[in-house]
Amino acid sequence: MFRYLPPATRTIILSNIAVFLLQLLVGPALEGVFALQPLGQGFEPWQLVTYAFLHDRSSFAHIFFNMFAFYMFGPELERMWGTRRFTVLYFASVLAAALVQLATTSLSGSAEATEGASGGVFGLLLAFALLFPRRKLFVIPIPIPIPAWLFVTLYGLLELFLGVTGREMGVAHFAHLGGMLGAALVMLYWRVQASSR
Repeated sequence: MFRYLPPATRTIILSNIAVFLLQLLVGPALEGVFALQPLGQGFEPWQLVTYAFLHDRSSFAHIFFNMFAFYMFGPELERMWGTRRFTVLYFASVLAAALVQLATTSLSGSAEATEGASGGVFGLLLAFALLFPRRKLFVIPIPIPIPAWLFVTLYGLLELFLGVTGREMGVAHFAHLGGMLGAALVMLYWRVQASSR
């Protein structure tokens, strides 16, 4: 299955799986160094990227759903853009998600570390919806297919609502929105660059 994926998609998925297995072996020591720590509470610059390769060891669903979404949306975007642009967009989303999360934890006074590829995945979701807005998606529990633009809009609004109300603790909702922002800024930059040629 993996050999048919384009190179960046395959490498990122396999890297996440390998790091998750390493987390299961090593435990919290790995997370203390590489998870995104709040500013002034163990933050190091490399964590702006490394956090995206870590996932909650107590929940297989965390890595499964992130990698499943990556598997569903990554290949088409990478084949259309090429590996270099796809990688740039993904890691720009990861970085933007980290910066928004750092701001959020600073404002809230939270001491929680952040881990997971969700910020990057949300960037891919936004990019997919912008490029293929009318593509129909089957989303559980919605009984009918809905266009990508509507799914991503509703998902973004849900993340905003949950982030503002704090109804789902332990989930970095604003980091997800930060990932979408990162993807939007990269795509806007590409569009401006293309129009100026």
